[in-house]
Amino acid sequence: MPPHLSHRWPDPALIGKALDRADAEEDLLDFVRLLWPVIEPGRNFVEGWVLGAMCEHLTAVSEGEINRLLINVPPGFMKSLLVDVFWPAWEWGPRAMPATRYLAFSYSEELTKRDNGRFRNLILSPLYRELWGHVFGPGSQLGRRKVENDRTGWKLASSIGGVGTGERADRVLIDDPNNVRTAESKAVLESTNRWLTEVMPDRLSDQGKSAIILIQQRTNERDCSGTLLALEADYVHLSVAMEHDPRRHYVNAWGWQDPREREGELAWEARFPREEVAKLKRIKGAYAYAGQYQQSPAPRGGGILKRADWQLWPPEGERFGPDGKPEKPLEYPPFDYIVASLDTALTESEENDWSALTVWGSWRDANEVPKLMLMEAWQARLAFYPLVQKIIKTCRKRQIDRLLIEARANGISVAQEMARLCGAEEFGVRLVDPRKAGGDKVARAHAVQHLFENGLVYAPERAWSELVIGECEVFPKGAHDDLVDTVTQALWFLRKSGMALLAEERGEERRRREAPPGERRSEPIYDV
Repeated sequence: MPPHLSHRWPDPALIGKALDRADAEEDLLDFVRLLWPVIEPGRNFVEGWVLGAMCEHLTAVSEGEINRLLINVPPGFMKSLLVDVFWPAWEWGPRAMPATRYLAFSYSEELTKRDNGRFRNLILSPLYRELWGHVFGPGSQLGRRKVENDRTGWKLASSIGGVGTGERADRVLIDDPNNVRTAESKAVLESTNRWLTEVMPDRLSDQGKSAIILIQQRTNERDCSGTLLALEADYVHLSVAMEHDPRRHYVNAWGWQDPREREGELAWEARFPREEVAKLKRIKGAYAYAGQYQQSPAPRGGGILKRADWQLWPPEGERFGPDGKPEKPLEYPPFDYIVASLDTALTESEENDWSALTVWGSWRDANEVPKLMLMEAWQARLAFYPLVQKIIKTCRKRQIDRLLIEARANGISVAQEMARLCGAEEFGVRLVDPRKAGGDKVARAHAVQHLFENGLVYAPERAWSELVIGECEVFPKGAHDDLVDTVTQALWFLRKSGMALLAEERGEERRRREAPPGERRSEPIYDV
């Protein structure tokens, strides 16, 4: 394994150095430096340690040390030029591997055709032919879709699910498989992920030796990178955030680590100076910047419902024993009202969403400030009757006052069965029309966001509460939102019922009710 990057760029030893063929054959980055004017004749080559890191990993692929590589870098970090243009040309000529075959995929075939055209122009350039023309000659096909040489090597441009599905290659290059514009489409995400896990692996010439390189900016927790990470696939992961976060200091399985130490230190300041990064933040917004530039699909600390806004119960924290379990039973405050909130999926399929339930208690402190407590949470993939039995068990255990179920097809069926089986129970069942409960999922989260910001929402330190907080933190960029739906539904109901109103809101509500009919406000103070 080559020594891992630990120095700053540009390397002083390279200043004023005249690169030659020997340098380019030994070092991929030297090859890029030497051939840069061929591809970008009107632009200066800007040094950066990120380029060195990517070149080191690609070199390890060429030398057989890595055959599964995942790279996440911000836009503009030369990933397409490096992976789809310079590196294949380096392997064919300088590394004397002209029989190597490449399949290049992206969300759009036009992008891979563009890079195939650049690759063709590079290997046909006078400088390249002068230095490595003896290694191979041009083949019969030199178009933008397919480039061949006379040593059986080729490079084919395609798209996700496009042509080339019958070809097998030594290198499968996947560059931005997820389109930023369709990153929120569940159907597109699922289709792309099926291609990634079911179709793409069959395109390798040799399962043990052929390589897959996926390089992209993050767009969603369920994008291709997120899918591979969730599967714990055997990929070496090179992840570079635009701004360094010491709490996410990255060390990968190959031994490489981010060379930065200071919080906020930029990855490539010579190319992206701080004032330009600040502009990008404003233009992109928190979600897009966090995913595309920080390689974290949700902003640090959360998006709409931030992790930092949850209050810990008890306030002084829990004490846990060596086994990780709390040393004493959890004690809740005396609740005035307890509500359970259900989001149904009604499926046992691993490919579908979960059914989820959260339980919430409402009370007021000594100053009459409303407080809301997450008391229990679970998610499960269950058939109809096991699901109903689990709901009933939870409702009885927590002695709830009301069960909320979203009024859609599956929820209506559950509500009807609950009414049949639990008609004599002390709790009632209410169907909630999502159109009247704040609108779409994002609007509902915004409608209850201020409850978190005002420090009214509590949760104990438990594994199931961490599950809820974690899903809320990445919403709406997360892989699942079933628990989030139960949270926003419950908090909307508690506010609508007056149990989560602040003192000034209750005073305004009382004045509204007591005012003459013509002077009454018809809208709530907050959008509930």
